[in-house]
Amino acid sequence: MDKTFSSAAAAVADIPDGASIAVGGFGLVGVPIVLIRALLEVGSTNLHVASNNCGVDGWGLGELLREGRISRVIASYIGENRDFARRYLGGELEVELTSQGTLAERLRAGGTGIPAFFTASGVGTMVADGGLPWRYGPGGEVVVSSPPKETRRIGSLGSEKEYVLEEAIVTDYALVRAAKGDRHGNLVFEKSARNFNPVAGMAGRITIAEVDELVESGEIDPDQVHLPGIYVNRIVRLGATDAADLPIEKITTRKRPVSAGLEGKL
Repeated sequence: MDKTFSSAAAAVADIPDGASIAVGGFGLVGVPIVLIRALLEVGSTNLHVASNNCGVDGWGLGELLREGRISRVIASYIGENRDFARRYLGGELEVELTSQGTLAERLRAGGTGIPAFFTASGVGTMVADGGLPWRYGPGGEVVVSSPPKETRRIGSLGSEKEYVLEEAIVTDYALVRAAKGDRHGNLVFEKSARNFNPVAGMAGRITIAEVDELVESGEIDPDQVHLPGIYVNRIVRLGATDAADLPIEKITTRKRPVSAGLEGKL
């Protein structure tokens, strides 16, 4: 089955108001920015997003956030996005903060049909006991808090440990970015851009991928596939300009040794 779409706009055209969406990326790496911008043009609002973070101010998911299109976020990091923090603390946005490892496993579990799993992360904290602020009111009061979660002691006698039950995440749609894909939807991610993309793609009932390079079916070695096409419903090839839109979140420099004979000339 050829899963290619002619444009990002066509691929996201049916995403309605109130849809839940898993989105790949980590910081500014591996972010499906073309699909996000196409969704912005569609005008869908009241979106529920599951992603590691919500982009930065004015880029990535931050573009949807800036226009008030997102109403709820499951994420592990608020980080560099001041608009995200402002909307959360100001009561405009509901945020379920989840540790990165747990978030990744919740998405993966959703894609594999596992409804829930036990983990040691969060035991003995408000993650398990409940009370984490999910939404604030206009006066700074907490109006929605996380509920308590089931805990259980698991292990052989004498070595039992307490674990907390975390539910899987399954979303209506997923948006991911890959370096290469074929017409059947098999995807290959580039180095650190792999990050949350495979598990986000697994969690969506309808997964849409933008790819830098589109190849014919059979050209990707099966051993090199990071996300099988069974999880991918739609695929869009990026143009050269869109594929090169790769901003750097933080530019750092270091002193470099001066080559022999160049002292005083630099």
